[in-house]
Amino acid sequence: MDLKGFDQPGGSAGETRSVKVMIAGGFGTGKTTMVRSVSDIKPLTTEETLTQASADVDHLIGVADKTQTTVSLDFGKIGINESLVLYLFGTPGQERFWFLWNGLFKGALGAVVLVDTRRLESSFRAIEEMERLEVPFVVALNVFPDSRNYPVEEIRDALDIPEHTPVVAFDARDRASSRDVLVALIHHLKERSAVALEPR
Repeated sequence: MDLKGFDQPGGSAGETRSVKVMIAGGFGTGKTTMVRSVSDIKPLTTEETLTQASADVDHLIGVADKTQTTVSLDFGKIGINESLVLYLFGTPGQERFWFLWNGLFKGALGAVVLVDTRRLESSFRAIEEMERLEVPFVVALNVFPDSRNYPVEEIRDALDIPEHTPVVAFDARDRASSRDVLVALIHHLKERSAVALEPR
């Protein structure tokens, strides 16, 4: 896909631009999996084992097989083309770690919000945070093996996503699929005004 021209106003031709992108979403929606699958480098993760002590806090309904969770951030990097590199920052999913979000989002140009269609409610707060922080985002529906195939517009209505916000289905385990989501975000940012292209 042609992404040339995605540069800062006044930027020099031929320069490589680095962009900070957030990977957000509810608990167990696949954020760490996406960063791992798409990163060009070995990603930095801050996963810890779930213990019985967190049973009353980290509700595992729908993700009973989950044994680890991100407690700070995930970090990866991907070169989209010769002139654009994305630095990926995966957020913690549990609300008890969301106090970290304000700092993590500083300087982010945009975000991907992961949604598990089996548990839509797990990503409500993440979408609300994107709107509160005024971060442009795309919604990525992570297709799990037992996910039902809902029409995208039905999901859009259920999540109350505006028409101008892209909603795409993908598989967080697949590098090409995850990359396509990031490309969709870049195109979404390109379609926005020049003001939206300024880092926050």
